[in-house]
Amino acid sequence: MKNLKERIVAGETVHGSWVNLGSIVSAEIVGNAGFDWVLIDLEHGAGNDGIMYQQLQALESTSATPLVRIDELSRPKAQRILDAGAMGIMFPRIDNADEAKLAASMLYYPPKGIRGMAKMVRASGFGKTVGDYEAMQKRIVGLIQVETINAVKEIDAIAAIDGVDVLFVGPSDLTMALGIFNQFDHPVYRQAIKEVAKAAQEHGKAAGVLLQDISEYEMYHQSGFRVLAFGGDAAFVAKGASQIIKQMKEFRK
Repeated sequence: MKNLKERIVAGETVHGSWVNLGSIVSAEIVGNAGFDWVLIDLEHGAGNDGIMYQQLQALESTSATPLVRIDELSRPKAQRILDAGAMGIMFPRIDNADEAKLAASMLYYPPKGIRGMAKMVRASGFGKTVGDYEAMQKRIVGLIQVETINAVKEIDAIAAIDGVDVLFVGPSDLTMALGIFNQFDHPVYRQAIKEVAKAAQEHGKAAGVLLQDISEYEMYHQSGFRVLAFGGDAAFVAKGASQIIKQMKEFRK
């Protein structure tokens, strides 16, 4: 089976979901649900580095490729995430091409990047597969989040950067930055995502987005978005609990 990066480069549509409860068990549940990839959220999630490590271990037994959203543009932090076994990093709130270039460099060892080499880490089988680091690098996915006005303005330059595999739109942050919070049908927002999709296509990259409602799927897909995410463990639990109590109250009437 092709790895996630190969599928993205080939233009396949891949489905993902968030993990933000800081739970090892919920990470495994979401990983076993059938998603192509699962993203552990360190930016807004309830977990930390230690819990992330255990979540990556839990996801190992699932078919979902584990990605992590970093909470700071930091080489040491990116290094710890990759050493722990994540197969890619999502960098939030990247504002310009220089930041995107720095982010991409954190994913790779020299001479391509600035990642430090550590042999006895989980990503290299604690020394067992350290000699295969070149092959390992080819599987790493770099996702740059487009959430600011300036990122949209510089989207062509960002898309051109080697190591940037996915231009991933954050709808809530982007609409807030545009002054049209949560107005996903607004012409200004629609133009912005059109520019993201165009830049991705012209530079051989993929466009991605976190769907706010599953009904948006076709609109984004027709616009050229191929890395599509929906929901997360917290949302699934909250929705399921709300539905059950609603049904129970109806029976009580």
